[in-house]
Amino acid sequence: MKQRRRIYYTDRQKALMWDRWKKGESLQQIAQLFDRNHSSVSRILAETGGIRPAQRCRSKLALSLAEREEISRALATGRSIRSIACQLGRAPSTVSREIQRNGGQGCYRAAQADQAAWDRARRPKTCKLVAKRKLANIVAGKLQCQWAPQQIAGWLKHTYPCDEDYHVSHETIYRSLFIQARGALKKDLLQHLRRTRAMRRSRHHTQKTDNHGKITNAVSISERPACVEDRAVPGHWEGDLLFGSLNNQIATLVERQTRYVMLVKVASKDTQTVVNALIKNARKLPQELYKSLTWDRGHEMADHKRFTLATDISVYFCEPHSPWQRGTNENTNGLLRQYFPKGVDISHYSQAQLNAIARKLNERPRKTLDYETPAERFSQLVAATG
Repeated sequence: MKQRRRIYYTDRQKALMWDRWKKGESLQQIAQLFDRNHSSVSRILAETGGIRPAQRCRSKLALSLAEREEISRALATGRSIRSIACQLGRAPSTVSREIQRNGGQGCYRAAQADQAAWDRARRPKTCKLVAKRKLANIVAGKLQCQWAPQQIAGWLKHTYPCDEDYHVSHETIYRSLFIQARGALKKDLLQHLRRTRAMRRSRHHTQKTDNHGKITNAVSISERPACVEDRAVPGHWEGDLLFGSLNNQIATLVERQTRYVMLVKVASKDTQTVVNALIKNARKLPQELYKSLTWDRGHEMADHKRFTLATDISVYFCEPHSPWQRGTNENTNGLLRQYFPKGVDISHYSQAQLNAIARKLNERPRKTLDYETPAERFSQLVAATG
């Protein structure tokens, strides 16, 4: 059987590849630029976990190729090391070491010496999580609890403010997961990330669209009070339906100021069923902690007037095709995908199980809350209203 010839890409092609990847193009789209299969592009990108390698550059202190050529010419004419160093403005020891490590006075060649120096400089720094195994174990434990790398990094600084041995950036954690060659964190931990992909993707890779129909008598989000927008007053919520396989769903609610999450089991997505479930859930909280609800244009809230009459809670709707206007809920739904991956059947979850998952999420520290938890912030509000 004839073996397939390995495909090689030039540095310029790789640069174009990374540019298109950053713009959010798919592997297939990028491969079409080179008339190749997407697997050959994936091989290049996967080597560094979808993270563009930093461009190599020489230190300003290093000898240049021009200086090495001066050394080579000077040696050929029999000049001393001190005179060469004086001409270059370098220390004699620098010139002496350069000659000795590259064949000695009789065999020194500028081009070969320059390439050897470039090759020797390829010394990647040991990852902190490799050098600090105790820290790596803490990080791995928090990942298994579904904490995001940014939450782990913030929590470590908050918990060990004076011990830099226990500080690590979220970028280091991500890179350790995506680039297995580092040998810091096991690949199995990827399944605990919010998004379980094995390579970093551009934030432009997908853009969610909204095709929901019109809702009568909808009050636009533009009419929502300013105190809701700036999160100055608690009790304003955002909501949506999170879908699983077979068109089953749960209602997700998040309080804008504290990021506190509630999950509501709904048997179907028709407006009567959804509104009934939301009314029942709303009555669990005092009026001071549930003043408004912002939803997208999903037809499940077509009966919003009945919800408002039953609860005295105002309902506001995003503009068409603008689900990002309830960004707190969109972000929360992304977090919930760790517990409810796309395509999973969520119909068998009981309300008690949903409450347990919401509690897990509410007990995770959040950067936007200075690494306090939503549960801590919300309990303070409950105590204040009590």
